[in-house]
Amino acid sequence: MIRSYSELNDEHIDVLREIGNIGAGNAATSLGVLLNSDVQIGLPRVRIEDYDNVIASVGGSEELIVAVLVRFKGEANGVVLFTLSMEDAKNIMAILVGEDETDTPGLDEMKMSAVKEIGNILGSAYLGSISMLTGLELDISVPHIAIDMTGAILSALVVEYGAEDSKVMFIEERFSLGETGLNSHVILFTDIPSLRSVMAGLGLSI
Repeated sequence: MIRSYSELNDEHIDVLREIGNIGAGNAATSLGVLLNSDVQIGLPRVRIEDYDNVIASVGGSEELIVAVLVRFKGEANGVVLFTLSMEDAKNIMAILVGEDETDTPGLDEMKMSAVKEIGNILGSAYLGSISMLTGLELDISVPHIAIDMTGAILSALVVEYGAEDSKVMFIEERFSLGETGLNSHVILFTDIPSLRSVMAGLGLSI
């Protein structure tokens, strides 16, 4: 019986990659419907990473990002964190509202709400793929949005989940909307008992 992410073998990680790939495809479809645009997605990179490597991959501890957090509970518990750079968040808003957002200093309340909904849709796409593949019943929370430095946002989740393990499931995505390219990151925080439930639902014993 595993006690940490570090003990996952190649088969377990391949299964997590498949969940990530399906979730990314569902996310691209959902984003295309929301933006009324044909959204293409490159092959997602799904890996198990240390917190420090996640922070570096997102842009460094002082990088200003837009993050949407969706909690889930039920037969598995945890958090999905969807992140965008401020520049990519503005690019999405430019497509959504038809205005050039590149020179604006931040996001107003309406645009924050729109980004929150995008994060909610994308986070739910991943959780939906987990539920569909495993048969687990998951209740999804109302999303929360934050604009802050990467280190500050992740440190709060490290406090909550880091005592048991120092690794998370980390997914890097590249969306293409016409001539606009967007990079996003999805980070799955879940405890080891929940990870066991996910694997058991897929017929794997850990």
